Amino acid sequence: MDYETVIGLEVHAQLLTRSKMFCACSAEYQNAPPNTHVCPVCLGMPGVLPVINQRAVEYTVMTGLALNCSVNLHSKFDRKNYPYPDLMKGYQISQYDQPLCVGGWLQIEVDGHEKRAGITRVHLEEDTAKLTHRLTQVETYSLVDVNRSGVPLMEIVGEPDLRSPEEARQYLIKLRRILQYIGVSTGNMEEGSFRCDANISLRPRGSQELGAKVEVKNMNSFRAVFRALEFEEQRQRQLLDAGQRIPQETRGWVEELGETVSQRSKEFAHDYRYFPEPDLTPMECAP
Repeated sequence: MDYETVIGLEVHAQLLTRSKMFCACSAEYQNAPPNTHVCPVCLGMPGVLPVINQRAVEYTVMTGLALNCSVNLHSKFDRKNYPYPDLMKGYQISQYDQPLCVGGWLQIEVDGHEKRAGITRVHLEEDTAKLTHRLTQVETYSLVDVNRSGVPLMEIVGEPDLRSPEEARQYLIKLRRILQYIGVSTGNMEEGSFRCDANISLRPRGSQELGAKVEVKNMNSFRAVFRALEFEEQRQRQLLDAGQRIPQETRGWVEELGETVSQRSKEFAHDYRYFPEPDLTPMECAP
């Protein structure tokens, strides 16, 4: 059977602010010793109160305008609940139903043909801490570095408009170029300041119904994104040709193996139990 590939990208970009998203700790943590850019707020201690970083909001609005989005005059922050060990509070302050920017697009060119890829939303949240995994002859353990926790993180959610790994690569190259040009992010994938999760599915060509979506993570270069999507495209095609079902799940790209591996079943929005952040008032953007 002839299949059509459907790809949508979720890009996280750290913003070039001097301080973190909700506290005064320095956001310039890349070369700092572990756990030195921390305070009770980004450590998630009881009783502390977050304060919104105005520059991070401005940078997110700038990005939305650069991506042809509409800016919501009314937006708010929400708590996204999930129990990961790199999430200091047990929830992430993010945006759910009232993001800062919605409904944009990005123009790309592939093989001499121009294409417009839709942007669903651009919203603002805080980054998580960083886990470093250690394996010795006697034990396995993980170390937590909280320096990254609370760094302003902007998420750019694309529509499922991309149809090939090459289109996905060109989309990322163009998007990073825009963020660097307007000065809101370094766009450095190797340092983790520009990160991409890719949602990919296959469907019979001509069909309008989307297939089961697989999210691919752990890609730290444009080449890795291209290779991971190529592998996943082929893996799903082989399963469908064999009459098997594609489970909706999250898979990780393993560079050394050149393949994706299953990590967990895919979460849905209701799994995160979103609710409005009670410690932050809604934001009003002047028209």
